[in-house]
Amino acid sequence: MASEQPNLRFTTKTPRLDGANREQKRAELKSYFNHTFDIYEHLFDVIRDDASYFERPEPLRHPLIFYFGHTATFFINKLMLAQLIESRINPAFESMFAIGVDEMSWDDLNEAHYDWPTVDEVRDYRRQVKALVNQLIDDMPLPLPISQQDPAWVILMGIEHERIHLETSSVIIRMLPIEAVQTVEGWRSCNERGVAPTNRLIPMAAQQVMLGKPKSDLTYGWDNEYGEKQESVPEFKSSQFLVSNAEYLEFIQAQGYQTPDYWTEEGQSWLSFTQATMPRFWVKKEDAYWQRNLSEEIPLPMNWPVEVNYLEAKAFCNWKAEQTGTAIRLPTEAEWHVLRDAISLDQPDWSEAPGNINLEFFASSCPVNRFSTAVNAANDENEVYDVIGNVWQWTETPIDAYQGFEVHPLYDDFSTPTFDGKHNLMKGGSWISTGNESIKHSRYAFRRHFFQHAGFRYIEASSPELVIDRVTPFEMDPSVTQALEFNYGENHQGIENFAKRCVELVAKTLPELQEAKVLDVGCSVGRSSFEFARHCRSVQGIDFSARYVQCGFQLQETGQARYTVPTEGELLKFKELTLSALGLDNVAERVEFAQGDPSNLKPMFTGYDVVFVGDILHQVYDPRLCLERLSDRIQSQGWLVICSTYQWSEEQIEKSRWLGGFKVNGENFTTLEGLKTLLQPQFTLTSVSELPYAKQINQRRFEMGVAELTFWQKQ
Repeated sequence: MASEQPNLRFTTKTPRLDGANREQKRAELKSYFNHTFDIYEHLFDVIRDDASYFERPEPLRHPLIFYFGHTATFFINKLMLAQLIESRINPAFESMFAIGVDEMSWDDLNEAHYDWPTVDEVRDYRRQVKALVNQLIDDMPLPLPISQQDPAWVILMGIEHERIHLETSSVIIRMLPIEAVQTVEGWRSCNERGVAPTNRLIPMAAQQVMLGKPKSDLTYGWDNEYGEKQESVPEFKSSQFLVSNAEYLEFIQAQGYQTPDYWTEEGQSWLSFTQATMPRFWVKKEDAYWQRNLSEEIPLPMNWPVEVNYLEAKAFCNWKAEQTGTAIRLPTEAEWHVLRDAISLDQPDWSEAPGNINLEFFASSCPVNRFSTAVNAANDENEVYDVIGNVWQWTETPIDAYQGFEVHPLYDDFSTPTFDGKHNLMKGGSWISTGNESIKHSRYAFRRHFFQHAGFRYIEASSPELVIDRVTPFEMDPSVTQALEFNYGENHQGIENFAKRCVELVAKTLPELQEAKVLDVGCSVGRSSFEFARHCRSVQGIDFSARYVQCGFQLQETGQARYTVPTEGELLKFKELTLSALGLDNVAERVEFAQGDPSNLKPMFTGYDVVFVGDILHQVYDPRLCLERLSDRIQSQGWLVICSTYQWSEEQIEKSRWLGGFKVNGENFTTLEGLKTLLQPQFTLTSVSELPYAKQINQRRFEMGVAELTFWQKQ
């Protein structure tokens, strides 16, 4: 194997969380941050002119200007949420560029909602963010080893997030018209091309595999990596090489794209919609195939891995199974780990990557027979190539949480939107997978019709039947299930359902609600938004939590949700709710859900007749700023309705930002008095009501309380 490393200046290693010297670790974090920030910007140098930043070569994704700004605003939004900084740099950017995971059905891809800034304006913004983060790294406390509660973890979260987008942005750039890009130093393709090797099957012994990243691991991890799952993997045979362009061409020449029997039902729908006849990055020129790389088109390199989505990979395996008469399919996550466990070292401990990964070799794929791993010590010929790197490898496994999964409170929408049975895991990383992406325990998943730098290997199973654990249909996260039960559960202790009763009181107090446009801020899992839809023209439900918004959206789409509630000890009760049983199915279409920061919503959220603020004032990082900005979105003579239990706590918000609940000059100063001081220049307080609630903790324990409901009319 050649030692040439044309991208060495891009190469870096994920920092370890431990260390003996805080200042050395601080310097290491700064270097990792600045290196990441600079590489990301250098990737965009491949774009020939600024106009291409605003094109959308992939309709399911934002234009590139969004991603250019998104990774910088991510730092600011997470630092604000963690209360590590007190003010924003550019609130408009930090709203516009905030949400863009491309995995949530409620993600806003409507171009009419965006007034994009210029590329130079975003470049200047990125410079400001870079300076702020560098200063924060200099000044923040840095306990060692770094834990998930430490400021350094938030910094690492932003860095690893940007490294994810280094890869996803490169995929979008690869979809731009060829005349929109240029080849720049450091982003050149591999020049090794030739005849593809003949694939053969390598036997793998049965093994017990333990999946999951230990909590004690000393590298940064995303939430879905932690926990554990033990699997018994029967013996199987793995293809020695990733499927090459040449091998996949046989499938095309066999009319694979024109034969529905090879495709799943989902695959057939995708084929019908796209009319695809070849992989996304192939180009047909007269009678010859070419391949589109990052910034150039080259004659199809037959010995490079083919790059396809899961649906195409699955169809190829079905065709291959028919040709061979054997049980050919994609590997599972556990079967891939059988191959991966033959590599003893993991990043950051290797001196040189054992594959085309971590930008240590090329800015493209390379021949499938360049990087080998011995997987059977009894036979040196039993080598499997590209166990990691070159391209991601699709698996048969839909992503789901391991036992012990916990969401990180600063990024609750990293994994949970993908736990829907529609996202399949990819393993192994690609040539541009760096940082966390190149680590053994990384778990990334995309919708089956999405494209990445992804290909596949196939296996011959010992049994034709594959049993895949179904993604759990019941919501079991305690914070979400408690919200579902509180919002949709039965009346308890003689107290009516709080969300329903609250909206009924608003409707009774505001007869004009019938023709109103309502913003439901802090909509939680959606019950109040659906209830408002009974009484008004339209409702937009906003919540900061993606998990909550996901519940509301699922109910709107499917009409049902399933969840568990604790009864006693480890015992659970399984519950199902339907909108039809609640009499809400006929009004659900009037509701639109979105994830957003109540203190920094996009400009399109405006012109409301009624803004309802649920019990969130004690949770937002700046209640005063939140109410001031929401007030600006209400029309003259419109209404601001605030429902709150005023549960002020210094654990959630520093005391200087409370609206009340403290003494002034020795006298009690209530939150209602604080609201009057804040709102009365613009609003008139017309009504104050109290509303009791009962929140079930388990079968015999309830949290009882009373919320205050105040009505404010705008002048």
